[in-house]
Amino acid sequence: MASTETAPAEPRPPEAGATETGATAAGANAAGANAAGATAGDLAGVEAGLDALDAVQIRRTPLSQVLREKVLPPVLAVVLVLALWQGVYAAGVFPEYKFPGPGSVWDSFLDLWRRGQVFEVLWTSVSRGLFGFLISLAIGTPIGLIVARVRPVRAALGPILSGLQSLPSVAWVPAAIIWLGLNGSAMYAVILLGAVPSIANGLISGIDQVPPLYLRAGRTLGATGPRGAWHILLPAALPGYLAGLKQGWAFSWRSLMAAEIIASSPDLGLGLGQLLENGRVAFDMARVELAILLILIVGIAIDLLIFSPLERRVLRSRGLLAAAR
Repeated sequence: MASTETAPAEPRPPEAGATETGATAAGANAAGANAAGATAGDLAGVEAGLDALDAVQIRRTPLSQVLREKVLPPVLAVVLVLALWQGVYAAGVFPEYKFPGPGSVWDSFLDLWRRGQVFEVLWTSVSRGLFGFLISLAIGTPIGLIVARVRPVRAALGPILSGLQSLPSVAWVPAAIIWLGLNGSAMYAVILLGAVPSIANGLISGIDQVPPLYLRAGRTLGATGPRGAWHILLPAALPGYLAGLKQGWAFSWRSLMAAEIIASSPDLGLGLGQLLENGRVAFDMARVELAILLILIVGIAIDLLIFSPLERRVLRSRGLLAAAR
């Protein structure tokens, strides 16, 4: 009997379509993995960059640097002005009764000190100015918010606020005296009429510069009405608002000095404006120059002690200061 042998089946080569499909799938998987890795790497790089931007290094400025950059320049400027003043006085360019030297002004200050009137004069004017400014702040802020957000009100009051801001505050002094009498109320009325338009216009300008995206995001989160104004508008408009506050203080201080010069009365107390007017009446130029210097010193001190720290804090909170000063 003949034996029957079965030959092993030869392996069939894979079909061309199947090979191409597998290769394509493998390539797609590899490309997807590479793309995912690249995307993850890009996101990680972006996050690292944002973290680096947010991580503002705060370092304490050395005392020597502060003295060299902050204290020395104004001290040198004051010394230069005093030297120039003394030089013009010593050269006799003007008669002494018209242009007294620094020594005469210092003697006038010492005379005021011996009478115990230095702090009285400063406190009378500074307390009036700050209190009137706070009242102006409480009135001007809601006015600015309403005018900035309500179009009909803006169309009606916007030009009036701009006109009031450009009107010299000294023009209100006679009217305030006639309306309210020769008393402290007339002083505060002049301060309000001078400062409120400036504060309101500063806030309006700041709100106009707020990106609309902030407002839409606030509405999405439910910050509407007074909540939106408190949590969205005011923080976003803070730089412009702060500029308006500084200008409002300047208007307050100038308005008060004008009112004290014109409305001079013993019942109102002795302020810097009255001191200036008394020097003019007595033809005491040293007293006049002393009053001018004290008015200037108060204005500089308020800016350095109140507004400059606020401005630095706002800029630092927005990452606009590289180091704490």
